[in-house]
Amino acid sequence: MAQKTEEGISVRVYTFVDDKDKTPDINWWQKFCLRCHQPETTPSSEPLWWGNVFPFPIFPTFRQTAQQICIIVFFLLIWGILFAEIGEPVSLNGELLSMTLLVIASYLVGWIWLKVTTLPALIGMLLTGILFQNLHLVHMTDTYRQLNQDLRKIALVIILMRAGLGLNADVLKKHYIAVLQLGLLPWLVECVAIAVMSHYLLSLPWIWGFLLGSMIASVSPAVVVPCLFRLREVGYGVAKGIPTLLLAAASIDDSVSVAVFAIILNAMFSSGSTTFNIIKVNTPRRGMGQNVTSVIPENKRGQICGPLAIVSSGFMAAYFWEKQGWPVNNNPVSNLFRILWIFFEPILFAFTGAQVTLSALDPDVISMGAICLLSCLALRVIATFLISFGCGLNSKEKLFIGLTWMAKATVQAALGPAALDLVKSGKSAGDTHANEEIYAKTILAMSVLSVVISAPAGAIFIALTGPRLLSKESQPKTIETVESIETIVQENGMSTDL
Repeated sequence: MAQKTEEGISVRVYTFVDDKDKTPDINWWQKFCLRCHQPETTPSSEPLWWGNVFPFPIFPTFRQTAQQICIIVFFLLIWGILFAEIGEPVSLNGELLSMTLLVIASYLVGWIWLKVTTLPALIGMLLTGILFQNLHLVHMTDTYRQLNQDLRKIALVIILMRAGLGLNADVLKKHYIAVLQLGLLPWLVECVAIAVMSHYLLSLPWIWGFLLGSMIASVSPAVVVPCLFRLREVGYGVAKGIPTLLLAAASIDDSVSVAVFAIILNAMFSSGSTTFNIIKVNTPRRGMGQNVTSVIPENKRGQICGPLAIVSSGFMAAYFWEKQGWPVNNNPVSNLFRILWIFFEPILFAFTGAQVTLSALDPDVISMGAICLLSCLALRVIATFLISFGCGLNSKEKLFIGLTWMAKATVQAALGPAALDLVKSGKSAGDTHANEEIYAKTILAMSVLSVVISAPAGAIFIALTGPRLLSKESQPKTIETVESIETIVQENGMSTDL
């Protein structure tokens, strides 16, 4: 830490040297604190007593503390204005205030979770929602149920649009066989396996089992890609372009998952013949897909072309923008959706977690559900190993891809509450209302369970097995100028948010 005084003002610049060739000047606890409290490189007007009372890195720097205090004061000011204008809904016991505090808390917990554990922030956000719901810190009544549902639908729109904007036509054309093999066949195997096992272990009807399977089978680049690029930084998997191949396959996997889930769900909750409903929900309608908000009205009319139109329109836009000189997933529109996702990620995962009441869960559902998930994850690893023939991969790389394909996250959180929302809105899938609510709650519990089990497991498996199963380049690509994982993803022209 360097200090200099100019005209009576203490200006400090924090610098820490952590070089293996030099004796470290900080202990393990300080190194742990540095995960959350980053060194300050910008000079600040710090009081002379600050460093003695609040030593860095145990505490944040003066400048960082001032920023945090300003954010708190700004929030209190906004709350005061809204309370004066709206009244009861934003009072201390108001529903809007409790929902807002849930989102803010989930964002902070997710950030701390990422810094401390290096596991995806979405896990911390999901657990925060569950904690708030079961400690009765958040109130979710019918008054704002539609707002809750619409916010989660908007989050799904952002996911789908970023998936479309992140698809690279050249990569898909060059490696289309490998992409289709890895993106479709393992998904199909796990989807069928989940449907069969949930029918016999969880007593779900076949149609509900396939609805669950189509959702659970989706893999998550949001978990996989950051872990892959940590390996890529030191040269693992670079020679064969494994990160790019996996990300392209995962985009196909997730697009198919969303489409099939929507087909089954809308066919279930529509009147008439199931065959007719499947044809109906795949029939385009006039004016469909003109903007990203199409997913909400189309979902109410029983159509799935809205979500498909969003993915395809994003892909077509990215294709033509690339011809105009914009890199894939690195243009003003992509940057806008990247910013929107910062706000809607905690909304999606916090509200999904807040749908889960632990006291209402059947212990048999949790135990049998865990057995079902773990068995099908193991089956998917084996299936991926056997299916990935002709992709130019050796046995170790095939095993690594199978382990990588375990991670579940965003699609499960976005689609998990969908059936329960329809049941609570009064729609019927043909069974008695009591049975439908049980089935819908089982699907929601399984979606949350899949994220809690598979997301950390996938991240850990990638970190542990990558150096052992992937070949390493002698001279990996240099990344001194890369400022974040997001920048590395942009270089490969892909999206990581599904």
